[in-house]
Parts: sequence; structure tokens; C-alpha cells
Amino acid sequence: MTSVPIPTPPLLRQYLVLTKPRVTQLAVFCAVIGMFLASPGLPELVPVVAGTVGIWLLAAAAFAVNCLIEQEIDARMLRTARRGTARGTISNAQVILMSGVLGGLGMVILYNLVNPLTMWLTFATFVGYAIIYTIILKPLTPQNIVIGGLSGAMPPALGWATVADSVPAEAWILVLIIFIWTPPHFWALALYRNNDYAKSGLPMLPVTHGKRFTRLHILLYSFVLFAATLLPFIIRMSGLLYLASAIVLSGMFVWYAWCLYRQYSDELSRKLFRFSILYLALLFAALLLDHWVRLI
Repeated sequence: MTSVPIPTPPLLRQYLVLTKPRVTQLAVFCAVIGMFLASPGLPELVPVVAGTVGIWLLAAAAFAVNCLIEQEIDARMLRTARRGTARGTISNAQVILMSGVLGGLGMVILYNLVNPLTMWLTFATFVGYAIIYTIILKPLTPQNIVIGGLSGAMPPALGWATVADSVPAEAWILVLIIFIWTPPHFWALALYRNNDYAKSGLPMLPVTHGKRFTRLHILLYSFVLFAATLLPFIIRMSGLLYLASAIVLSGMFVWYAWCLYRQYSDELSRKLFRFSILYLALLFAALLLDHWVRLI
């Protein structure tokens, strides 16, 4: 039987895929929540818009560098084999140019229209993800997601710095929540993509320690995440509306993790992965809604 060739997407679409738009959107969303939480009222429009654009550009640049570095790994994985870098339809020089333009423009915007603190924190996040995590941690240890999770957890701190030109304890609590959320989120993906990661050669936890061990860690992290999401209420950063939302959402997260631990299926692992994305978005939306309700 003759295989049907996979059509090559338009070049602009291929460039867009390298920026991992869905992941970028969630990161920028959390950064914007940080911006609004940092202000006792509505923050000024210029820093919010400029900060959003600048953080978005640097995040997109970091993801493009990640695709460049991992192009051989991506080519071995079904989930990522269609990326332009993996297929060879986008050259290394093109990716470097794109990342340089996006990252450079983002830094200029953040420095001139926001503040130097936000620019340097965002640049440090870029280096942490694109270089330290991608090159050093990811291929070295099955705890890569845990150790390297700080880079992905930084958006609320970046957003807070955008408006307040400082990063107080409240912002770091939001960073902590995402930091704890990251491992069970990615391990759920790694479970049902286990064969893909085995082919890639990356030491992901389900590959190195098995699925049951990974499911136990997901469950344990879900309990820690539940506790961490109560911290905004404990320090009086938020009120009862957020507390109720956190209990319901985190309870659902624990329930999914418990069901996955008791009896594994790829479908349940997919459900947990998809829910984890919705969970984080709703949790941070509840924080913002609670913040506005308390201001009224």
C-alpha cells in the first residue's frame, strides 16, 4: 500500500507552530493575571499592553530555540515530528533569526515601555527555559520537569513586576502554585505519550521508573498542589470566593489523580492532562475575580 504524503503547511504556519502558541497563551494569561493582582485598582494601560506583548515575544523566542535544539528528538516523536525544524523545512539559521528578532524586540519593549526589572526577569526566564532546561536538565534527569519547572512558573512574577516594579511574596506564591502544578501536568502527558518519549531517548519519569511510579508521584503532587492553592487565602491575599474555587478545582485535580493511580488508562491520563490546563486557567481567573469583588 502506497503511503499518502503529509502535506507541508504554509511557511508562516510552520513558524507559528515553533512558538508553541497554546502554551504561550497560558503563560501570558498567568502573567496578565499577575499584572491585575499587583494593582489595587485597574493598572495603567501602557505597561499592561507593553508587558503582555514583550513577555509574549520572549516566550515565543524561547520556545523556538527549544524546537531548534530538540529538532532531532522531535523528529523521533509522533507528537512533534511535523514541526518545521524536525522536518527540515525551516533551517537553523531561519529559527535563530526569528528567535533573535522576537526576543530582541521583546526586550526593547520591556526595557523602554515597562521597566528594566521585568526585562531582566523575563530574559532570565528565557535563558532558564531555552538553555538550562532544554540543554542541561531535560536530557540529564527524570526530574527535569521538577527542577526546570521554575522557568515555566515565572509568568505571574513577570506580570507583577510589570505593574509594581517589584516582586513581593504574593507573586512568589503564584509562582509556587505553577511550579507544583507543572510536574503532574507534564507527567500526565508523558504517561499516554510513553512510547514517544521512549523513542526520543529523553529520561522522562514513566520511561525510567515506570507508569505506576509516575502515577504515584502525580497523586502526591496533587495533594501538595491542593495545599499550595490555599496559601493566597491564608495570607489574606484573596477571599472566600477564591477559597471555594480553589477547593473545588483542586479537589477535582486530586480525584483525577486518584482515579489514574488506582487504574490506569490512556484516556484518563489524557483527561487529567486536559483538565490540568483548564484547572490552572480557572484557578487564576478565580484569583482575579475575587480580587475585583473585594475592591467593590
